[in-house]
Amino acid sequence: MKNYKLTIQYDGTNYSGWQIQKNADSVQQRITDSLRVLLREEITLTGSGRTDTGVHAIGQVANFRTNTTVDQYKFKYQINSILPLDIAVHNIEEVNVDFNARFDAKKRTYLYLISKMKSPFLLNYSYFLSRHFNVSVLNELSSKLIGKYDFSAFCKKKSEVENKVCEIYSAHWKETKDLLFFEIQADRFLHGMVRTIIGTFLNAELRSLDETYLFNILNSYDREKAGEAVPAKGLFLYKVRY
Repeated sequence: MKNYKLTIQYDGTNYSGWQIQKNADSVQQRITDSLRVLLREEITLTGSGRTDTGVHAIGQVANFRTNTTVDQYKFKYQINSILPLDIAVHNIEEVNVDFNARFDAKKRTYLYLISKMKSPFLLNYSYFLSRHFNVSVLNELSSKLIGKYDFSAFCKKKSEVENKVCEIYSAHWKETKDLLFFEIQADRFLHGMVRTIIGTFLNAELRSLDETYLFNILNSYDREKAGEAVPAKGLFLYKVRY
């Protein structure tokens, strides 16, 4: 039995997210179908984690086990020729048979992009929000969430997981003339968590609210207390560390 690790990039615009769902087009389904065509056997593809509808990936990681030994260079070319243009296998490597892309992941990093100018080239990959941002305030607020907390108030109410404790390792903002970037790294993320955190930060900065606002939300465990989630199209799964 062989175990292969894939590093994957995709534009999530046209998909219902990473995870296979009934009556919906997903990235996981597209790659799984392509693997089954090439290997001619039943394949289970395990991803490092879900991305929601419309969310993109620069460094999604997945693995699959097979009875077939593949030529990695040739196989990457073959699978990319089958996959649609908005999904690409960036790298493939053989790993230990026990490797699991989901459970062995230690850190996950997301990027969010806000465009301060209207641009057709950024339409599907950023949130257009034309206003002044105080990046120092945003970074000060972000530093308060570094640590281990119960993020019940920052995830969708129908989240399937019972344990909602996550540890954030870093969270910071950077600004250029036309763009605002947010990067956050944690051991895990809940459904809708990153976009809700960003929306809450932006609301706090706009209304001149301090960390008391953030901790009141955290301690409420109530999603309705947090800010409105920002659009999915500006979010990218950037990197997964093992």
